[in-house]
Amino acid sequence: MKIEENEQYVTCLIMAAGKGTRMKSNKSKLVHKIYDKELVKRVADIAKDIGSDEIITVVGHLKEQVQEVLGDSVKYAVQEELLGTGHAVMQATSYLEGKKGKVVILYGDVPLIRKQTLESLISKSIKNKEYATLLTAIYDNPTGYGRILRDEGGNIKAIIEEKDANMTEKEIKEINSGIYCFDIEELLSALKLIKPNNVQGEYYLTDVIKIMNDKGLKTGAVIVEDNTEILGVNDRAQLELLTRVLRMRINAQQMKNGVTIEDVNSTYIHDDVKIGLDTVIHPNTTIKSGVVIGDNCEIGPNAYIREGCEIGNNVKIGNFVELKKVKIGDRTKVPHFIYLGDTEIGNDGNIGCGTITCNYDGKNKHQTKIGDRAFIGSNVNLVAPVTLGDDVLIAAGSTITEDVPSNNMGIARERQVNKIRKNK
Repeated sequence: MKIEENEQYVTCLIMAAGKGTRMKSNKSKLVHKIYDKELVKRVADIAKDIGSDEIITVVGHLKEQVQEVLGDSVKYAVQEELLGTGHAVMQATSYLEGKKGKVVILYGDVPLIRKQTLESLISKSIKNKEYATLLTAIYDNPTGYGRILRDEGGNIKAIIEEKDANMTEKEIKEINSGIYCFDIEELLSALKLIKPNNVQGEYYLTDVIKIMNDKGLKTGAVIVEDNTEILGVNDRAQLELLTRVLRMRINAQQMKNGVTIEDVNSTYIHDDVKIGLDTVIHPNTTIKSGVVIGDNCEIGPNAYIREGCEIGNNVKIGNFVELKKVKIGDRTKVPHFIYLGDTEIGNDGNIGCGTITCNYDGKNKHQTKIGDRAFIGSNVNLVAPVTLGDDVLIAAGSTITEDVPSNNMGIARERQVNKIRKNK
């Protein structure tokens, strides 16, 4: 991320070395997921979204799992001993030495931070020429957080950790989120001076603020507008809470964009889903990543729209319908009790109740193509690969294994035979 005209850049440093023992899991806490995306991956994606020139991740416990998720999209530093946040940053100094600009400190278990918030943090740090800019929050109950100490002029003097705070300091309601924007050169200089002179015997990154202030360097803060952005995950209850927060955030934005959601508490829409104007989402509906839905559609209830779906305008997706990698044209109806996978459907079609596409042969997935104005009867099996042309009619109860040309009716069932029942 280039800043101003002096060719300085912004680097992001993600803290991802903790053990996360309270998750009670064989997996790293950081690879647990919210809406199918790992916590640490969410943070790395935000770092990319703000245009970071370089992303460094400090790994430790179960580091192989974190590295498998992030791959070569980031660089890695290893913290073998967990001796505090300052110590974690020290492990990454080789990547920062000789660089000018800003480094933003993020946390792999704080996944709901917004792009706009980080951009505001960086922008203030640059505009005000601050050597450290903190993201802070106001909590009515600040227990457990480091407190922000300010002087009479409102300038930040230091951060005092909960375990080191006296009774007066514990009354302070402004807390440190742990997210910072530092001048790289001054951060490196301050890291050499911090000592583990505290109750925990750790190297606190917070001590850097006091060191900078003692040198007369300007520091500042941005107060986060939404405190849910700085919530972290330590156990499964908090994972569920953050999932709920994200669900409400996404649903609220979709409604603001012109989508009707009848029950926000039972509707799960993933982050990057695009939905058109005046579409109605009925209760108990899940719409997964990458789905695109047009205007004036009706989705659900109890619909499950998986990845890779593209749905046109004025489409009806009814109850107990599951779609995966399906493209549906305008005004087509997929009413109820239907599974479609790896399928393309044209305009003005109707897919009968109980229809399924048999797209998997045990080794490979195959595609079903259905043209415009097709009418598929109830309880039809479409065995892929198969192509149905325009204006086809498929008789109810058929199992279609061969292509059906346009303007044809496909029937694939045995003739009915009635026999007299023998007396018992």
